[in-house]
Amino acid sequence: MTRIRGAPTPLARRRLLRGGAALAAGTAGAALVGGCADSEAGGVSADGTVTVELWHGQSDTGRKAIEALVAEFNRTHPKIRVDAGGGGVLADAMLQKVTAALASGSYPDIAYIFGSDLASVARSPRVVDLTSQLRGGATPWTNYWAPVRQALTLNGKVRAAPAVLDSLAVVYNKELFRRAGIPFPEAGWSWDEFLDTAAKLTDKGRGVFGTGWPGVGDEDTTWRLWPMIWDLGGDVVADNGHSIGFADQGEQALGTLAQLAEDKSVYIDFKPGSEQLYKVFLSGRMGMVATGPWQLPDVIDAKIDYGVVPLPTYHGHPVTISGPDTWTVFDNGSARSRAAVEFVSWMIQPEHDVRWDIQAGSLPLSSATAQRPEWKQHSAATAGLKVFTDALDSARVRPIHAAYPQISMALGEAIVSVLLGRRSPAQALRTCADKANAALLIPR
Repeated sequence: MTRIRGAPTPLARRRLLRGGAALAAGTAGAALVGGCADSEAGGVSADGTVTVELWHGQSDTGRKAIEALVAEFNRTHPKIRVDAGGGGVLADAMLQKVTAALASGSYPDIAYIFGSDLASVARSPRVVDLTSQLRGGATPWTNYWAPVRQALTLNGKVRAAPAVLDSLAVVYNKELFRRAGIPFPEAGWSWDEFLDTAAKLTDKGRGVFGTGWPGVGDEDTTWRLWPMIWDLGGDVVADNGHSIGFADQGEQALGTLAQLAEDKSVYIDFKPGSEQLYKVFLSGRMGMVATGPWQLPDVIDAKIDYGVVPLPTYHGHPVTISGPDTWTVFDNGSARSRAAVEFVSWMIQPEHDVRWDIQAGSLPLSSATAQRPEWKQHSAATAGLKVFTDALDSARVRPIHAAYPQISMALGEAIVSVLLGRRSPAQALRTCADKANAALLIPR
């Protein structure tokens, strides 16, 4: 989003995507948690009111949205008081803070955890199992989009509640297409067409780039390549669980990036957050950018005449990526746990989820939310938003795997080396495979 899950700004979303930097030590300290977490006294007042501590990590728009929903929940649930103090950190620093909190034995009841960090966090015995609550909740489990269900499920158990949903598509500047005499892209276009279009859009004299790509080597750099790898038949981890599943497909996908670099049609953003990349697009100097629904408010504010089209494909079959993030509940005793579960269950119901989605720039968590009149009106009034929602039908998610952060880091380094012309796709992929496979062999 950063999303920090808050403001739907470029920097905000980027922080949200940083989930790949999970710390394996996240649960090492959990075993040290003292008995204070089991105390029923903490957080429960003399009159039986239970206080739930929420670390939401939101800023700006997202913070205002969550605070409004919390205020309504507190009004309608007099025996529960959710403290929306936020945790004192933005979402990109949440993992580190939660890790330290678990080690010290003083942790929140609910925290906003990136989907790609859930595997590390869920190793803690303090994470509450939400299987029965979500699979038997008011919204049928099958009503949640497949990426949501996949992102929450680890070893057959639902380890968190959904917080945010997105998908990736291409937003393009219609004026630059007209100036270059290029027809607008359509669903089903190929990566070869994307390369050709990017080259034609590039105008060095005007400082115009065909497209852009983060060049930091972080999760924002990496996650954009997974749809290309999946489209080619690869996967993040091979079926054997001991090696990467993109040894061949990764080289071809990196070859597409190498061609962009060779054509000099790609703007490479070396600053964390992709803020510069989006600034170039919003200033009218980039023809196409792969992004999510969180970016549309900024595009509209910049008065860009834009369109949205699904990602290109290699084989004509649409594939995209979704990065669901979570509300993870921690056990601070039965009273607080029940109250925390009641709050997150309330948040994800369609009538409340739709407000969060519209205000914070997310997509509906379930098909039930998507059918709400408020969402339909919002979607109809926002050009291109439906493309992101429709893309959920073909969206996949990154695996809930403890080694994912190391795999992501290795692939991110490979991407940057190819974009800079320092290594060929084959060389970059070999180095990536060596590092990632070593991480997969570490017992967890």
